[in-house]
Amino acid sequence: MAKYKQLAEKFIKDIHTGKLSPGDRLLSLRLFAQQHGVSMSTAVSCYAELASLGWLISRPKAGFFVAPKRLVAKPPEWTAFESRLSSPSGQHRHTSTLEGPLGTARLSLEKTSQSALESSFRRAMKRASARLSSYPVPQGEASLRTALAKHFSQCGFALNADELVITHGCMDAVKTALEVCTQPGDAVAISSPCYNGLLDLLSQLSLRIVEIPSLEEGIDLDQLEHHLQLGNVQAGLFCTTHMNPHGLTMSVPQKQRLAQLANHYRVPVIEDDVYLELAHHQHHHQQHVPLPAAYHDEGGFVIWCGSVSKTLSPSYRLGWCRPGRYFQSVVQRALGVPTLMQLALADFIEAGAYAKHLKRTRYRLAEHKQHYLDYLVQHLPAGSRISQPDGGLVLWLQIPGLDAGAIGAVAERRGLDIRVGGLFTASDRYQDCLRINIGFPFSAPVQRELQTLIELVSMVPPPQE
Repeated sequence: MAKYKQLAEKFIKDIHTGKLSPGDRLLSLRLFAQQHGVSMSTAVSCYAELASLGWLISRPKAGFFVAPKRLVAKPPEWTAFESRLSSPSGQHRHTSTLEGPLGTARLSLEKTSQSALESSFRRAMKRASARLSSYPVPQGEASLRTALAKHFSQCGFALNADELVITHGCMDAVKTALEVCTQPGDAVAISSPCYNGLLDLLSQLSLRIVEIPSLEEGIDLDQLEHHLQLGNVQAGLFCTTHMNPHGLTMSVPQKQRLAQLANHYRVPVIEDDVYLELAHHQHHHQQHVPLPAAYHDEGGFVIWCGSVSKTLSPSYRLGWCRPGRYFQSVVQRALGVPTLMQLALADFIEAGAYAKHLKRTRYRLAEHKQHYLDYLVQHLPAGSRISQPDGGLVLWLQIPGLDAGAIGAVAERRGLDIRVGGLFTASDRYQDCLRINIGFPFSAPVQRELQTLIELVSMVPPPQE
């Protein structure tokens, strides 16, 4: 780890342990460099790092100071409810044509990754020339499956290239898994709130749902087991890490139990793991990636699905699936993904560019989150709650007295792209909630959008005492 980062870490530790307090004046750069026996450029890098993370402020002509104590919002409250059978209404499709930075959960791709991708495409073009008259292999290119298996095995999730099927993005993998595991009219257990794209897909496939309440450590697995015991649900569909829309991650014991339930009741659980690799890391050397529920799956009942749509680019529509015991049925339905796309991604992973891109992205997302949180905590109405996710691309806002539907209509007229709470359920819950994307840097256009959002929610009457 770079020397300036080590010094910055020590500084942050001194704040946590109370050796330094908010408002304390710090040494000048020259004295700091002398005291620690480092070069002036290392001292500058250390202070710049601390300033970017919000621990230090510089005042012109006065020097450097420990930043004032941060305001911290409380996380959203999760209220228990009894889960019962219902049908998605088909009203979960976000129909607006607006394309603002706060709406769709997506990343902005930085230049370094973009140019590395372009190089990978050029190399793939050369390799693919001999294959242009052939259809893609239904299971997917061996080189991409091998690259992915190696990539995830290095993260502690041992995979075999032969177990994987390449798909047109994660939603295609989930759709195929649902078609293989269920019949129209079957019930699927989902988390509540649930990503609206999944609700929309379940509605299209004429499937019914059982919404399982969220908890701090994941979802109410006791209620899920109750429905499995009664034979009420024929499949489960869960995002397990940095869930969309609220950012929660299932704890390790929860993921273990989810896999055990799938195996014990012999009911397939589809794991939508599109955010797995987007943990927020404050420091470049922290590169821990959580393990999926599929890691704990003994009998092949967890169908693990992922893609590069959130980590890299949604335009590629490139994903994968480890179908477990449903392998044959999934491969039979696979049409094959464009060969060039697969070869380019395989090259990008093999060249080490994907791992580097993820490392930079995790660090950037941690910074984005802090900027968005600091702004929202200062400006949202009193009593508002904000999720504190340790990964993913979204924040979930809970604002007392909010009528999300009404706010959504006004937002659309004002050209503001946001997602309202009611989109993420087939019930009437989450009417006081909104979801925003934090994948874009905290730039002037983003601040203008947030300012408009604050104006809209500030029109909400304060809660009655």
